[in-house]
Amino acid sequence: MTVDFTDQLDPTAKTEFHRRYYQSWSSFWKDLKYLLSNRAQIKTAMSSPQLTPAFRERLMLAVTEVNLCRYCRTFHVGQAGQAGISIEEIAIYLKGTIPDEVPDEQKLAVCYARHWAETNSQPDPDYIDQVKETYGDDGFKAINMVLRMITMGNLLGNTWDYLLFKISFGQWGQ
Repeated sequence: MTVDFTDQLDPTAKTEFHRRYYQSWSSFWKDLKYLLSNRAQIKTAMSSPQLTPAFRERLMLAVTEVNLCRYCRTFHVGQAGQAGISIEEIAIYLKGTIPDEVPDEQKLAVCYARHWAETNSQPDPDYIDQVKETYGDDGFKAINMVLRMITMGNLLGNTWDYLLFKISFGQWGQ
């Protein structure tokens, strides 16, 4: 019989971690290997005239708010401000919704980014077709690369918090 002494150590300790994180080394290595072997695509995505800095930050904020990575959230709020996104628009992302202020030509991609995160990087095929049709193959590839990068960053941050959570019996990493 296993006894959980967590609640006896501190009654305010939480017993469950509720964010997505890397649960195995193999999934981490798979993501890392993918990004390392596709550095040229990363460079293309990050310099794409179609994906302006503000557009990329909107995608990253949409994903980060689903995955709840506090480190990525802090970093990308700053980056979004530098990219010219208003504090009002950023605040709406931080509430977990898609702002009305998103430019019309970016709305589908930002909604897709949220869907990407909500489905654990397994978006609906019809949604994929819509994004490809709207942004073209190159735009679709660039959007997906940005989503893969932020997802990996989110999972790394959340994995660190999970480790803190476990070693502190739920006191840290929230």
